[in-house]
Amino acid sequence: MSLEGTPAPAFTLAGSDGKNHTLKDYAGKTVVIYFYPRDNTPGCTKEACGFRDMHADLVKRSVVVLGVSRDSMKSHDKFIRAFGLPFTLLSDPDGAMMTAYGAFGEKVMYGKTTVGVIRSTVVVGPDGTVVRHWPKVAKAEAHPAQVLEYLVK
Repeated sequence: MSLEGTPAPAFTLAGSDGKNHTLKDYAGKTVVIYFYPRDNTPGCTKEACGFRDMHADLVKRSVVVLGVSRDSMKSHDKFIRAFGLPFTLLSDPDGAMMTAYGAFGEKVMYGKTTVGVIRSTVVVGPDGTVVRHWPKVAKAEAHPAQVLEYLVK
């Protein structure tokens, strides 16, 4: 199910910068929110490093990047330090925000159906509407470039 063209669901989550973050905090800005299963795992690390490596290009375009997982702040802090991530990671321990964005639910891993975080991304426009939604990201390492390609159109 695509969220494109719909208002982005509101949220309030703790961030790795020690502040609570809400969608309203970003009114007037373009926000990339990417949902990922776990800090310090191979695919998630490649994806985070991809967003890190193009962060300067995104900032030039006034784009904010937020990464969201169920991990704790302690885990996020280690992940940020280990890989020099220049953007905020949000902690969604109960998965409420992820569920609202379609990023938590049934998925197939190694042929088995499980319930968990679905790697996905939304771009929220300055007016709070979802302008682009990738409901299932297949290649974590290639995805940040897809997002940047979309943003520079």
